[in-house]
Amino acid sequence: MTENHIFGPVMSRRLGRSLGIDLLPFKTCSYDCVYCECGATTHLTKKRAEFFPTEEVISQLDTVLSKGPTLDYITFAGSGEPTLSLSIGRIIRHLKTAYPEYKVAVLTNGSLLGDKEVRNDLSAADLVIPTLTSTSQETFEQIHRPCPGLLTKTVISDIREFRKEFGGEIWLEIFLIPGLNTTDDELASLSEAIRMIRPKRIQLNTLDRPAAEDWVTAPDPDELENIRKYFAELKIPVDVAGVCCEQPDVCRAGESSMNRSKNPPHPAFDG
Repeated sequence: MTENHIFGPVMSRRLGRSLGIDLLPFKTCSYDCVYCECGATTHLTKKRAEFFPTEEVISQLDTVLSKGPTLDYITFAGSGEPTLSLSIGRIIRHLKTAYPEYKVAVLTNGSLLGDKEVRNDLSAADLVIPTLTSTSQETFEQIHRPCPGLLTKTVISDIREFRKEFGGEIWLEIFLIPGLNTTDDELASLSEAIRMIRPKRIQLNTLDRPAAEDWVTAPDPDELENIRKYFAELKIPVDVAGVCCEQPDVCRAGESSMNRSKNPPHPAFDG
């Protein structure tokens, strides 16, 4: 049975009308984030692979895009870390060659950006949105429960180097968890990291639906607004998103993504 890899289009407050691409088996990731609305990671890995035939995904995309849908972005997201897929580069290049009228976005946790092949694969994208939550290794591990050996200082350095060579835009997502990365010290060190990375935009993200761990909460509105103002001092546009996962209902549902896309939830891409 052929897996369906395309979902949407759905409306997103930060990406507009977006068509999603999922290149991963459910829940394959280099992180096991406590806030993830997809649930706990079942395959924790930082090893890249071709999880599904590349031509299968391209064929499904061609079927959808040949109809000329109105889209703001085609977005690589899904049920894990998209850059783990060895197919992503070829599919991005196909999209930019066959459908240059569409913008391509990649949502990533940034953990593989130190890999030259990953950077090459993403080079043709229009927008890459990596995640950064803390400069502290202890906090980083509490939030992301990453593959052994992944260091937040390395992830930050890799995002910074990718920023220097990438021709598209980089927006930086910061997921906020009260009591973990919202202290004065955490915010100050994050601000310094952002200053070095120099993203085009900052996107603050908070919990909106049940997370992998039920103790995770969202900042109250006043705290969130104070944090937004704090980062705005960097003179970089700061947005506030409300959902922690790009397609939470897609992640949790048991049916195929193509079937789910027939009636997608309105906030699915607001994370």
